[in-house]
Amino acid sequence: MTDLETPMPLPLLEPVADEDIPTLDMVQPLVGFPERRHFALARLDELGVICDLRSLDDPDLRFVVMPPAPFCEDYAPEIDDTVADELGATDPSDLIALVVVTLGDTPTDATANLLAPVLVNHRTRRAGQYVLDDADWPLRAPLLAHA
Repeated sequence: MTDLETPMPLPLLEPVADEDIPTLDMVQPLVGFPERRHFALARLDELGVICDLRSLDDPDLRFVVMPPAPFCEDYAPEIDDTVADELGATDPSDLIALVVVTLGDTPTDATANLLAPVLVNHRTRRAGQYVLDDADWPLRAPLLAHA
């Protein structure tokens, strides 16, 4: 198994050809959306901490994603060789882990799914959402400490 460390800030995925934003091929679809395989990933802030993952097949389908490092420094999910092969990763540094964020009524209500990260190969632009074998990671981890 490979430990996947999340670099911070998120490396810039440069647009290809005439595209305005980078596109990802979801080799493992997002949970609950098996038909949606093509997504665009755009930064929502200058640091690349918060991103928009939007379906190119259904523009109304979008997710807020971010690297987990700003709120979970010890997040280092383990992936097996099958996942690395599926994403075309030859080195752990090829991969970026992003977590799907659920926004709440207030910032302190926001949570992140650490159990099923979106793994992105920044070289090949292949991506997928993978449910980790390590069930110790929470499905709804708070982003901010409650006051």
